[in-house]
Amino acid sequence: MNETDIQLKMKKLRETIHYHNHRYYVLDDPLIPDADYDTLFRELKGLEDQYPQFVTADSPTRRVGAEPLPEFQKVTHRAPMLSIEDAHQVEEVYEFDQRVKRLLDLPVEAVIDYCVEPKMDGVSASLTFEKGILIQGSTRGNGSVGEEITSNLKTITMIPLKLNTVEAPPFPDLFEARGEVFISKEDFFMINQEREAAGAALFANPRNAAAGSIRQLDPKITARRKLMIYFYGPGYYGAWTFKNQVEILDTFRAWGLKPNPLTKLCRGIDEAIAYHHHIESERETTPYEMDGVVIKVNDSSLWAQLGSTTRNPRWMLAYKFKAQEAQTIIKSITVQVGRTGSLTPVAILEPVPLAGVMVQRATLHNEDEICRKDIREGDWVIVHRAGDVIPGIVRSLSEKRTGQEKRFTMPSECPVCSEPVVKEGAVHRCPNHDCLAKNTERIIHFVALNAFNIDSMGAKIVQQLIAAGLIHDIADVFYLTFEQLVQLPRFAEKSARNLISSIADSRKIPFHRFIFALGIRNVGLHVASILAREFPELEALQKASADDLVSIHEIGPEIANSVVEFFQADRNAAVLDKLFAAGVTIKYETEPPLTTQISALAGKSFLFTGELEAFTRSRAQELVSSKGGKAATSVTKKTDYVVVGKNPGSKINKARKLGLIILTEQEFIDLLAEKEKEI
Repeated sequence: MNETDIQLKMKKLRETIHYHNHRYYVLDDPLIPDADYDTLFRELKGLEDQYPQFVTADSPTRRVGAEPLPEFQKVTHRAPMLSIEDAHQVEEVYEFDQRVKRLLDLPVEAVIDYCVEPKMDGVSASLTFEKGILIQGSTRGNGSVGEEITSNLKTITMIPLKLNTVEAPPFPDLFEARGEVFISKEDFFMINQEREAAGAALFANPRNAAAGSIRQLDPKITARRKLMIYFYGPGYYGAWTFKNQVEILDTFRAWGLKPNPLTKLCRGIDEAIAYHHHIESERETTPYEMDGVVIKVNDSSLWAQLGSTTRNPRWMLAYKFKAQEAQTIIKSITVQVGRTGSLTPVAILEPVPLAGVMVQRATLHNEDEICRKDIREGDWVIVHRAGDVIPGIVRSLSEKRTGQEKRFTMPSECPVCSEPVVKEGAVHRCPNHDCLAKNTERIIHFVALNAFNIDSMGAKIVQQLIAAGLIHDIADVFYLTFEQLVQLPRFAEKSARNLISSIADSRKIPFHRFIFALGIRNVGLHVASILAREFPELEALQKASADDLVSIHEIGPEIANSVVEFFQADRNAAVLDKLFAAGVTIKYETEPPLTTQISALAGKSFLFTGELEAFTRSRAQELVSSKGGKAATSVTKKTDYVVVGKNPGSKINKARKLGLIILTEQEFIDLLAEKEKEI
């Protein structure tokens, strides 16, 4: 091809990838399997590497192309980003409705249309588009001036680098789109797993994780955090006009700026309040955090008439959910030692009911956090819990102090092995590799669900086996015998046989789970999956240099050094030899042929709820993904199948309301078998 043909080819590839991004991230309706998308992306990347002079700013490959910044630059918003007035009681919502009517000279009995949108518990961002191309992104800041975070926002795959023009209305030459950046509950959990593996302080909640991620000076770190965004309205849009909020969101969706799909147009304030209660009742099952709904006058022609205060627009109100917080007393503060040696202070609480569970412990993260919040033993504190997130201390109630409270200081020695601790940044760490606590946590991690997944071998069993002197390292698990187990307290013949059988069944393991199971510092499940994809076998990974690893997308110097140091350590090499001598086999999974992906479950979305018998849930999701399907984490109208095991949760009720196809586990197995015959 000549250079003109190459430019046209690259342009076509960019347009095709933009189109499929729109189908996937905005419409939740992908037309091609992930493998086909990856093929297109790799083809474009290959051409760009060969012909860098033809790379454009809106290329999908440019999402993580910027160098780390020394500092953030200031950005003045063309239209201010005002805050929203809060309401916590239903009486305040009725007063808002009456105030709107008074300002509009409407009778008390008038009925106003309100657009009700979930209030995401995230971080606001403003994106500027010029002639359809994303040119700048910024934080809210003080509402008038924010910080430029363009490179970080470009890493969010839900944000189009170029607005969609296929079957979409025209857009202003210059306008600002406002949205809320957030992290899903599942990804928040994974991030904290990664941070725990690195010995870093855990994020207290998804909002803090999103805020910390979006303000990274290195976009590559932001890219690893899997941020998402829902758009809620425009900032500056010149002389452009919109009839109402619903039209704004519909237009945004057509351009590729996805709004929250739970948004609803309500006829009157009573319907808006009822929808608030409905969303609040679904709060625990949504895949992301919400802290209320935003009620907006739908007719945009009324907004100017209603006006704004210096801080809040008068035409919208944030009706907050009931707080997932409670007050209790810190009875004592203990210190836990993790598998990487990190020392984490934990508050032992006077038990208090919160969000459906009895909370007795809360993480305090690190000594710096304790000092910042001035938390003491004996303090009354506010405890926060959201979804399945580990409870945390919001703040101490210093006004309730009696003078008997005690300040806390981290120990200078490991509380388990007495080794002098070292401080690395905010984290205190035990450097003793043979520390009993570290070794125990390593083995618990090794046998866990996403690692070797040995059924019935939980933390208490691991601790019992270590105390009995039967296991000393991760490899010893595979040398246990029935005769050893049956002699232990509380081990009947049946439970001993079941555990030995589970250990035998786990000997063959996918490569990514094997890497994760090793407990390499800084290597969580996501990074393990990247390494398994990039290296054909373990030997190649063992020989990789730090430079080899850093050249991989999403692998930074810290991760690279951790991997190299792990495989260079003689003690780790000895444990690996011991594992393979015990019959452990790595299953190197190659991508299924394209024809298989297309012919099987390509493009179909499956959600699993309840307890499965034939598979673990992660294995069922892997099966779907390997055949070109998508494993969903929440029920939406785009979900194709809901597979129900024993004791399903509330998701099945939502699936029925949406009229989705519901399968038993056996029907799912039959469907797999039927699809295999088609190949």
